[in-house]
Amino acid sequence: MLRSLVAALAALVAASAHAQSWPAKPIRLVVPFAPGGTSSIIARAFAAEMEKTLGQPFVIENKGGGGGNLAMQEVARAEPDGYTLIIGHIGSLAVNPFMYESLPFDTNRDFAAVSLLAKVPSIFVVPADVPAKDLREFVALAKKNPGKLYYGSAGNGSAGHLAMEYLKLVAGIDLVHVPYKGTGPNLVDLLAGRTQATAAGTPPLLPHVKAGKLRVIAVGSATRLPILPEVPTVAEQGYPGFETTQWYGLNAPAKVPAEIVRRLAEAAALAARQPSVAERLAVDNAEAVGSTPKEYADFIAREQARWSEVVRKAGIRAN
Repeated sequence: MLRSLVAALAALVAASAHAQSWPAKPIRLVVPFAPGGTSSIIARAFAAEMEKTLGQPFVIENKGGGGGNLAMQEVARAEPDGYTLIIGHIGSLAVNPFMYESLPFDTNRDFAAVSLLAKVPSIFVVPADVPAKDLREFVALAKKNPGKLYYGSAGNGSAGHLAMEYLKLVAGIDLVHVPYKGTGPNLVDLLAGRTQATAAGTPPLLPHVKAGKLRVIAVGSATRLPILPEVPTVAEQGYPGFETTQWYGLNAPAKVPAEIVRRLAEAAALAARQPSVAERLAVDNAEAVGSTPKEYADFIAREQARWSEVVRKAGIRAN
């Protein structure tokens, strides 16, 4: 008993000493997707500011594949010393645990929530020739034509797929899902009128909205978007509590010392308030957040409750 107590005290002292000297070398930040996307923009924007606060450079490493699961598995097994972190995402943290039959890690047990970094709004659009000026009219149209309207997405389990299935559930409408291999092919058929709706982030859709080819019938965020102030939210149009946004956070292996997690969260919150971060995120109309570890953990729990129900009721399974 005494030997175990001494060992535990020694481990506690060692962890405390490590936390006090951290960081003493560069910090690896894993992005669980291919380079060039929103996740990379957010990672680089926050890393550039956080390294000023922490005094060590961040090394960004993109590791795509498996819907983010490959990178998550690697980081879950990394040394919990605060030198390996990962960009958390709605897919990897709130959807994949319920969409995949099994994962080689436990999303909640194997990761520590550090800070919610940013939210990226989703918008719902229809081709200009669809006779619906807003969401209410689209829902009415769908109810008059059950199973006859098609919506496209960037693929099975994609953010757009989940957003539309969520809308189907709350609105009680029957739409047919057409999965594509990416946003590009999805937009080709949408613009050609072969599908009647989609949901996605603003960057790929707004150019076609401005050209008059697509119409925004609702925004999925909790509040209206400054770039589309005239378009009401889904919640405003009769579905209180509805929210669907892409979001990105900072996570660490579960056993990283609490003091290191706290310092990382404080650095992230400070970065979120910097004009340079807002400027870089504006490209995707993303909103910088910054939060405490508890606020982020509570947010993840709420998102898991929301999306587990959508995945279950819609019968969504990973291919």
